[in-house]
Amino acid sequence: MTVHAVVVGSGIAGLTVALHAVEHGCRVTLVTKDVLEHANTRFAQGGIAGVMFDDDRTEDHIHDTIVAGAGLSDPEAVRVLAEEGPSRIRELVSLGVAFDRGADGAYVKGLEAAHSYPRILHSGGDATGTAIEKALVARLRASDVRVVEHAFLVDLLVRDDRVAGVDLLVGDAESTPGRRETLEAEAVVLATGGAGELYAYTTNPPVATGDGIAAALRAGVDVTDLEFFQFHPTIIARGDAFLVSEAVRGEGATLLDENGHRFALDVHPDGELAPRDVVARAIADAMEQQDGRPVFLDATHLRSTEAETRAFLAERFPTIDAAVRARGLDWAREPIPVAPAAHYLMGGVTTDLHGRTTLPGLYAVGEVARTGVHGANRLASNSLLEGAVFGARAGDAIAADAAAATWAGPTVRSPRTAASTVGSTGDEDAPAFSRKALQRLMWEHAGLVRDESGLRRAASVLATWRLSIAAPRTEAEFEDHNLLDVGQALVAAALARPDSVGAHFRRDAGALAAAPVDVAMGVR
Repeated sequence: MTVHAVVVGSGIAGLTVALHAVEHGCRVTLVTKDVLEHANTRFAQGGIAGVMFDDDRTEDHIHDTIVAGAGLSDPEAVRVLAEEGPSRIRELVSLGVAFDRGADGAYVKGLEAAHSYPRILHSGGDATGTAIEKALVARLRASDVRVVEHAFLVDLLVRDDRVAGVDLLVGDAESTPGRRETLEAEAVVLATGGAGELYAYTTNPPVATGDGIAAALRAGVDVTDLEFFQFHPTIIARGDAFLVSEAVRGEGATLLDENGHRFALDVHPDGELAPRDVVARAIADAMEQQDGRPVFLDATHLRSTEAETRAFLAERFPTIDAAVRARGLDWAREPIPVAPAAHYLMGGVTTDLHGRTTLPGLYAVGEVARTGVHGANRLASNSLLEGAVFGARAGDAIAADAAAATWAGPTVRSPRTAASTVGSTGDEDAPAFSRKALQRLMWEHAGLVRDESGLRRAASVLATWRLSIAAPRTEAEFEDHNLLDVGQALVAAALARPDSVGAHFRRDAGALAAAPVDVAMGVR
């Protein structure tokens, strides 16, 4: 029997799964809620990390990943990532990804925060994600994979205690109401990305509404570490949220407060290249000291003269440079305002080292998955690598797993559902539900810095909204339900971890902390 696998999502992880599974003889259908190319992968500026140079070491990449993860990374998963990463990068090269090379033909090395070696590869300066997405999409379109666009995951089909397919809402959300469609399958792969739309300020595209995690929760699939949500330190604090890659700081840009003080060195010896959670909280603290106004990223000194700096920034960071100039800023002449924003969910659907979840036949890869690689805080440029490595592993495993008599993945199923993770006590003072109200609530009480009273307030309001919200009919309404489900589970996880670790920072845990700040000063 030919195994039918449905892959939900079209970023690096989903595309890699699909290509590997079809190579092993599976019949593959890839469904995506937007058009095929519109995945979070294309927004990845920083690059992809990997031990690709003779003077770098796999053990150092492993060490850097575990240290950045605050010691909570799964060492076995990290070893898989670091050891298999170079092969997956070479596979991307074979598919047509042109990583940047110098005049001598060697790959250009990039340094980012918490790396002990400049092992980051880039394509097009700051367009690595776009280059990878284009190459994988081109190969997929030339393959036997069936593609269904504008297909929203409503729920997983579960039969006889294993996955049996997916329930979809199909149709262009902007022009048609959509129709319900069921796809039966022996294997389903969640590659739906993260949940940045939970927060008022995020680097994620609007499609990041936690759909896969919510569907898994409703099916009783085990979900882990949702309290670990990474906030990227630097988005341009003018106009729509736009990420300024960590690679800019890797090239030597510094962070300054309003008085011109380089404050990052006050909190960590690595300054601007400390782990992301440390830098983001340092920025939040500096903003609190200046009434919530943004701090500044200073790249004016990266070359000897202003003209040379301008030329360098335009060549090295063409995408960011265009975004900066579109906002009326000249970062070769003066520092630009920046602030933190929600960026990446380290937790997610619990998997083993081949993407298997606690529900037989169901896999999860990419940001939707909790592989154990990232621990409490993701090391810069490990996200694309994780999608490639574990996407390939899951794609290779599907055919063999479907033919096996027993399921080799995790065996403990979670008895809870999303709606029961926080309780059902209502809040008479809860504001009317809207997505913006949800995002504001999560930003204020379950964001960069948290405490018990704020988390309990968030739990109470979320429970009120969840009990009162109408049954969904449109894609936007299904997304709102998913965000509520994931928000409740995230808040419950944050309440259950009273100590600060990595990206989960509790001001009531006794550590030095910054109060949450309002970065509404024109970010959106």
